[in-house]
Amino acid sequence: MIKSLNNELIDQITELFDAQLNYPVELVYFSKKDQCETCDDTTQLLEEIASISDKLYLRNFDIEENSQLAERYGIHLTPGLVIAGRDQDKLIDYGIRFTGIPSGYEFSSLLQSIILVSKRDSGLKPAIRNQLKELRKPVQLHIFVTPT
Repeated sequence: MIKSLNNELIDQITELFDAQLNYPVELVYFSKKDQCETCDDTTQLLEEIASISDKLYLRNFDIEENSQLAERYGIHLTPGLVIAGRDQDKLIDYGIRFTGIPSGYEFSSLLQSIILVSKRDSGLKPAIRNQLKELRKPVQLHIFVTPT
């Protein structure tokens, strides 16, 4: 099997994770056995990333066999990924989701999302946090990235 990440990139990610991962992170991954063009490649990529740090955990689920869990996380398409904090056996869901293979420009966003969840701090300034506390209705922010 050909690796998704070359040794130089693995070394760079290892250095990044060693310096910036504070708390455990769980990658909750949903794939589909059939009719998913990029699921195998995504599985391999996530397995390689998770193997870089003992603070990363990867759980794989088939979306059809685990439809209730997928629905709970709002995952409707595959490959689908939830990046959650892990506190012993409890998951802390920060609402971070990826749909599709996180390659190209999305790869750096994936790494930054893992680091963000591991730090358990959004990095937002207090004034912004106070403004967000004033929100009275749920807000969903969707960011779409295409390789074009």
